[in-house]
Amino acid sequence: MKIAFYLSVFLMCIWTLSSCNSFANSEKKRTKSSLLQKDEQGRSFSVVDTNGNSVRTRFECPSGYQRVVPEMNSWGAYLQNLPLKPHGTPVRHFDGTLKPNTSAYCAVVDLPLHGNQNHQCADAIMRLRAEYLFGQQKYNEIEFLFVSGTNFNYANYLSGKTPTSSNLWSYLEKVFAYSSTLSLDKQLKSKLTKDLAIGDVFIKGGSPGHAVIVVDKCSNDQGEVKFMLAQSYMPAQDIQILVGDDERSPWYDLNFGAYLYSAEYTFTKEQLKKF
Repeated sequence: MKIAFYLSVFLMCIWTLSSCNSFANSEKKRTKSSLLQKDEQGRSFSVVDTNGNSVRTRFECPSGYQRVVPEMNSWGAYLQNLPLKPHGTPVRHFDGTLKPNTSAYCAVVDLPLHGNQNHQCADAIMRLRAEYLFGQQKYNEIEFLFVSGTNFNYANYLSGKTPTSSNLWSYLEKVFAYSSTLSLDKQLKSKLTKDLAIGDVFIKGGSPGHAVIVVDKCSNDQGEVKFMLAQSYMPAQDIQILVGDDERSPWYDLNFGAYLYSAEYTFTKEQLKKF
């Protein structure tokens, strides 16, 4: 019994140290943005359609850019069509309190937290991946690595039971408890930024660690690319669409140089990965 107890404490310590850090070292100061852009004639326009209720319909592309259209029922299409709460809705923590840094985000994904205090950065990404695969009835592909090195498979977890949204969430609660940025970083595969696609993840595993996911992408005739990011954070909170790199839209330029300065964390090109 004592051995089991100390092992549990040890694993939870690793999980805590490997989770999103609330004092991450983003070097970019941010202020509340009006989310205005300039068109090719220099006229201001809003990138937000307040009537839009999904990632794809809420935000306009920058002037001269066209949105990437993923294959129907693909991972990219799922993320591009994530439902959003009404414009202006604040991000809430798992306990209902408000996220203080309102300048970091410009929309809130409309998915319930169920009061789960472990729904942090890597957890939110694994949750999105699991719910996408569940919707496609690809139950055996729902599998995540624990910090201990164990692969935890949803189909095996079911032990013959019928897949339901309830037992999927029960499965995910175990994933949240025993997986982290550290284990997700090991599970994902590296890729080049020039090949960035919707569904890719910028991730730094460890202590502190953080992860954000690409939820939209657009390009222009010159081959220039912009993309959109979503995250959860610490303490556990709603998934949110981040304010972009120019603080006037949710779009980030793929030609970001040595470092990607997301709204609350800094990544390198080498930290781009995929499922």
